[in-house]
Amino acid sequence: MLSHNQIWEALDRLAERHELTPSGLARRAGLDPTSFNKSKRLSADGRLRWPSTESIAKVLDATGASMEQFLAFMRADAGSSEQQARQQENAFQPQGGSIPLLGFAQAGAGGFFDDGGFPAGQGWDVVEFPATPARKAGVYALEVQGESMMPLYRDGDVLIVEPGAQVRRNDRVVVRTNEGEVMAKVLLRQSPRSIELMSLNPEHPNRTLELSDVDWIARIIWASQ
Repeated sequence: MLSHNQIWEALDRLAERHELTPSGLARRAGLDPTSFNKSKRLSADGRLRWPSTESIAKVLDATGASMEQFLAFMRADAGSSEQQARQQENAFQPQGGSIPLLGFAQAGAGGFFDDGGFPAGQGWDVVEFPATPARKAGVYALEVQGESMMPLYRDGDVLIVEPGAQVRRNDRVVVRTNEGEVMAKVLLRQSPRSIELMSLNPEHPNRTLELSDVDWIARIIWASQ
């Protein structure tokens, strides 16, 4: 049986893993910032309040965590929970400042990403993270190849990408289509059926893609230039 404390502690540990407060975790998941506050975990008459399955699903989607990782956080032994959660994470979880690196051309090939757009498989290089990162599962780097992203990104620039992060209008993103095309764009608009993307290079047209044609979309959180 899962207890009230176990579920709330799992949410707290997930927030800590992403260097967030409970309020920050709620905001990142698109929820009311007070949703996970400790004061909301008991009603005025002392009854237990449980987070909804919808809220947990939104948190997992926003952080890129799997249900297995979340369940690992609910183990009674916090030390064991942390260790098991780390073992559940993608093999490319940043360690010691290093993150996996892949070129844009290679990113279009199969076998380098899982269904969620997280690093997978073999053939990745490693690069030192050139900034102090929040430790987010699955963060990786893509090396710009060619001049199609000029003048913002040049050949050889490294883009730090966070899969699973919530993307909003005007975010710089990397998009991979089901056909294997990989592109860096600015998200102009997202509807339930399509996304509109602005090209970084004025010589290249903007794009509108059906969501059914999009394999994954990830937010660019940093760039070395």
